[in-house]
Amino acid sequence: MGRLGIGLQLYTLRDDMANDFEGTLRHVAKLGYEGVEFAGYYDKSSDEVKALLDELGLKAFGSHVSLERFRTNLQGEIDFLHTIGAKYAICPYVGAEERESADQWKALIAECEAIAVEVNKQGLQFLYHNHDFEFHHKVNDEFVFDAMFAKTGENAINVEMDVCWVQFAGQDPLAYIAKYAGRLPLVHFKDFTKDAEGKLVTLELGLGDVPLQEVIKAAEKAGVEWLVVEQDNCQKPPLTSIENSLNWVKEHYTNVTN
Repeated sequence: MGRLGIGLQLYTLRDDMANDFEGTLRHVAKLGYEGVEFAGYYDKSSDEVKALLDELGLKAFGSHVSLERFRTNLQGEIDFLHTIGAKYAICPYVGAEERESADQWKALIAECEAIAVEVNKQGLQFLYHNHDFEFHHKVNDEFVFDAMFAKTGENAINVEMDVCWVQFAGQDPLAYIAKYAGRLPLVHFKDFTKDAEGKLVTLELGLGDVPLQEVIKAAEKAGVEWLVVEQDNCQKPPLTSIENSLNWVKEHYTNVTN
């Protein structure tokens, strides 16, 4: 059981990436992140992205690709991932208008299963990334989250679990990590609390309610490859927040296990 890779979901730095793509990635590498998960390419070509990643020694392990892009440019997205050396094509979100009923979810799950067949056939893996709303509906008497991953085998949808959203939905992230062991290459490693109205407030690692060290242990046992640091909304400049979160990881994990 080797040490988990420490990656960053670049959505956290979406404004910085839009303003200075190259400079932002250079900063991420300098801080010591080992890999990145994209959330858009900001009009850069796959060759440009690949050259910069190689120069910086950053691994692109995956990318969040909208359902619209999967629907309209599936082959182009697959080709881009192949070029930059990424393995995981991830559906990050489902719009509210497409998830109002069990029937809509059944259709979405079938669509994602069809996308997974093509993605997996071409040597990548298709993953689905959760929020809390997958626990608001049921399909065939089980949470949508579990229905999404009901099929197993070579062409199954695999899991990118956001432990923050699982816990916010009132579920046990440690139990869910164990449940999907072997199908869970990526874990979104996030922290949060709730505001006075009960709404989610994402925080730097170590400042919230998620049992982060227990998550690490569970992830190692489950065969997770990457812990993916993410903060949806930062209270400090995002570049400061990702540095503070990485410092928590170094203090509590990588400097301890290396």
